[in-house]
Amino acid sequence: MTQTKIAVIGGSGIYEIDGLQDGEWISVDTPWGAPSDQILTGTLAGVPMAFLPRHGRGHVHSPTSVPYRANIDALKRIGVTDVISVSACGSFREEMAPGDFVIVDQFIDRTFAREKSFFGTGCVAHVSVAHPTCARLSEACLKAAQDAGITVHDGGTYLAMEGPQFSTLAESKMYRESWGADVIGMTNMPEAKLAREAELCYASVAMITDYDSWHPDHGEVDVSQIIETLMGNADKARNLVTRLPDLLGPVRAPCPHGCDRALEYAIITQAHARDPEMVAKLDAVAGRVLNSA
Repeated sequence: MTQTKIAVIGGSGIYEIDGLQDGEWISVDTPWGAPSDQILTGTLAGVPMAFLPRHGRGHVHSPTSVPYRANIDALKRIGVTDVISVSACGSFREEMAPGDFVIVDQFIDRTFAREKSFFGTGCVAHVSVAHPTCARLSEACLKAAQDAGITVHDGGTYLAMEGPQFSTLAESKMYRESWGADVIGMTNMPEAKLAREAELCYASVAMITDYDSWHPDHGEVDVSQIIETLMGNADKARNLVTRLPDLLGPVRAPCPHGCDRALEYAIITQAHARDPEMVAKLDAVAGRVLNSA
């Protein structure tokens, strides 16, 4: 059994956790550079919590420039066990309307300008992301949303695009009709992949702001309308987050889905061939496995 420590990575409009006790912004150094911002730490209902604004306070990082590796490493480094991503998205489904939430369970990664792994030359690893979110943690997020009175959809495929521009009409139709995506956003990849490499349970709460550009009655994305919906979604998201400590509890058993053991057989490079500098950079992310080799 280990102590639960919940981290929330807040996207557009989410810059705090309501009711956090003994809140303190702390700086965390990582081998991958500085995180998006300082991390707000404290407790909520007796459970340690951490909050990291994905784009930084004041929204200074674009989806491409977010330091994803530093963010995940920093959370792992301070003892986080469970990561909840909260982010804005567009919808490809009529029934998934602006203001609704989706508990994402699959991704299509169309990003191309981001570092997507902690591993590489000198220490190679391959983790499975067949099921990229943690079902246990996602279930808690679903229950929290339902208890908060939020219209929430259980399961959905998130198309991660590079951005920062929104989709063309042709792209929007392709993602919706041919690829079967349900929502579209710019930030959950490679975040989910990195969380898996760091052996962290990860859940994605997508907050719908618009219908992208496919919908014949809504036309192109209107940023002013997105911002208006975003603010309402932010209030709902904070309400959801405050319910998570009671649902997850102060202590946790090993993840029944193996998220916290994702590296068990993933590191391919033999011990004698590993680059010491690379191994040193992986101390927080993969130290459990590397130090036992």
